[in-house]
Amino acid sequence: MEGRAGAMAARLVDTAERLGIDAPGRAIISAAFVAAMRPRLSGGLDDHGPEYLHPARTALILMEDAGVGEPATLAAAILTETRHPGLRPDADEVDRLGEQVRGLVAAVPDPEEDERVLESLIVAGPDVRLIAVAERLDHARHLHLRPRSEWPGYHAVTCASYAPAAARSHPVLGRRLAWWCRSFRDRFLRPG
Repeated sequence: MEGRAGAMAARLVDTAERLGIDAPGRAIISAAFVAAMRPRLSGGLDDHGPEYLHPARTALILMEDAGVGEPATLAAAILTETRHPGLRPDADEVDRLGEQVRGLVAAVPDPEEDERVLESLIVAGPDVRLIAVAERLDHARHLHLRPRSEWPGYHAVTCASYAPAAARSHPVLGRRLAWWCRSFRDRFLRPG
């Protein structure tokens, strides 16, 4: 990988190494990033658009904010894409990363298909909940770049379902998502 994707791949590996993740674990994380980037690179996404490096940012949120150091959890986070189904990696590539990774990716609730997202997040295991919250947080941080018509609904689901799940999952992620909910509402959704 070259350019911004190559730099982000290096950052993922460096961050994982600082957390004490061993070489085989870093290899799984790198393989997940390559798989997640394949549809982004082949689809001609703008390399400065928020979707482009989303997979890595999700893992970085988990590593830097929540101290997650489990390679399978981080690989699953990289492979999870709930907002843009066309950017999901090929199922065969997910399978190659192992049963644990595949199971975690499959267990993350899809907010477009699951009307009871909060309940699904609460009953999900802690790793699944962390993945879902981090993935949603990264998408939420870039919501202001999406069409204005998407803002109210996305904000409502994020604040009603993901923020309470974040508060139960990790104190830093809980604070970050609660802050985003308030800030986005006050800056972009309040009239006047």
